[in-house]
Amino acid sequence: MTLPALALALAAGAVVGWSLGALGAGGSILTVPALIYLLGFTPAEATTASLLIVTATSLTALAAHARAGQVRWKAGSVFAAAGLLPAAAAGAVATEVPPAVLTGAFAAVAAAAAAVMFRGASAAAADEAERGGARPLRTAGAGAGLGALTGLLGVGGGFLAVPALRTVLALPIRAAVATSLLVIVANALAALAARGDTADGIHWAALLPFAGTAALGAWDGRRLAARVPAGVLQRIFAAVLLTVAAVMLADTLL
Repeated sequence: MTLPALALALAAGAVVGWSLGALGAGGSILTVPALIYLLGFTPAEATTASLLIVTATSLTALAAHARAGQVRWKAGSVFAAAGLLPAAAAGAVATEVPPAVLTGAFAAVAAAAAAVMFRGASAAAADEAERGGARPLRTAGAGAGLGALTGLLGVGGGFLAVPALRTVLALPIRAAVATSLLVIVANALAALAARGDTADGIHWAALLPFAGTAALGAWDGRRLAARVPAGVLQRIFAAVLLTVAAVMLADTLL
């Protein structure tokens, strides 16, 4: 691995980790395009590698939030359980999807994530979280949808998990961010198990430095969130995601 490629892997991993640790979202959305456009992975390799990175970084960030007592283990486990089978099923078929389709789908998801972040977790979601309690059918539906997204595209889906945990399970924002990491870990592990030997072709020399700095960034991200207003962080990452979505869409169409 060349020195410039190593530097790119380290820098990209740090950004992914900071995002995941600070916001509980956005990290894996940046991982796949970084692996494709900076480190030369194919879309199929990138989505599988992303699951490995998402698992490592989410576990690190989860430990930091757990130490602060912010993880709602019971509620998160129920939500995550609904996504395990969809994550495994989507993971099993993901490698058969044409690269252009994967790239286009990922661009759409990145744009959706940017829209959610620009709205800032949404005032409507906060209002509903104050009014509503947990609803079993909505919990199952939201958990299943998130699991399928994780399995197919290799994204943690925190940008959907955080508002879903707020609206469906009525969690306050800090608990939703922390608990989303538990959901992400469960779905990523289920998707990885279904992908089986697809990890054989991964470029480990590029992946390991990326994952290492991402894990360190995730640990530090929680402290970053305490110093910088969440709205500012969300707008910055939303702008980055919109740029990523535009690049990937252009790559698909041109």
